[in-house]
Amino acid sequence: MAVYRSAATDGFALLTSFGSRARMGVLAESFYAGPVSRFDLGNTLVVDLFSGTLESVTDISLLGGGNALVVETGPGQWEIVHAGAAELIAPGRYRLTRLLRGQRGTENAVVSVVPTGARVVVLDTALASLPISEADLGLPWNWRIGPASRPVSDETFVAATFTPEGVGLRPFSGGHVAQPWRTARTPGDLTIRWTRRSRSLAAYTWGAGDVPLAEESEGYEVDILDGSVVKRSLTSATTSALYTAAQQTADWGALLGPGQTLAIRIYQLSALIGRGAVRSVTLTF
Repeated sequence: MAVYRSAATDGFALLTSFGSRARMGVLAESFYAGPVSRFDLGNTLVVDLFSGTLESVTDISLLGGGNALVVETGPGQWEIVHAGAAELIAPGRYRLTRLLRGQRGTENAVVSVVPTGARVVVLDTALASLPISEADLGLPWNWRIGPASRPVSDETFVAATFTPEGVGLRPFSGGHVAQPWRTARTPGDLTIRWTRRSRSLAAYTWGAGDVPLAEESEGYEVDILDGSVVKRSLTSATTSALYTAAQQTADWGALLGPGQTLAIRIYQLSALIGRGAVRSVTLTF
């Protein structure tokens, strides 16, 4: 198969070609929301594959990235799921259980229900990655994909349009957001802390120490919310941000105290694409 592209509706140039078939399919049953950061033992993923097979894997293989599938949960939105157990229940139909949900930073793609018929793709070495450069991001392109043995004008070619957005370069959301604590040095100031995550594959190790940064520099923004309104944005170069007593008083008329809550959004920053995936948390005092 050959992939051509053009910034216009003609003048298509060959970008790349590939010769392997991905294992693709659709949901045979609705797929429901479930927990992340631990096994989802309550949901099943029932898939009709167009070609190929699936089989069960050990937990060691699963935690290392085995049996990974991507499920289209909405327009342009995909959740990566790892499945430990695969059971063939009909020709081409598999019931997948012992699931790890929202993998590789896709936890925000988990939705309440994904309907029957949604697309599913097995993530393996058969997939071909398009050689899109950083300079291509944000630019609308016209694409044509078809048999490499035929000219790009042939009727067998499929036309498509999409704009590369660099989602794979987006920093993951922060993890393990801690309850804020007040500093002894300046009474009333609040320190908000979290743990950095990394999109680097080197982060998938069990060794001690911080995960690789995977960005040009480390930086974060923390939005302080009043409902849907952003009252203030804090910036930080570390995995903590200081919400001073003066800022609290300016925003709320007094210091935040026991029984109150604070809704925040945390973003890690990318020098190339700006804010990464959001981590939304409501803190309780």
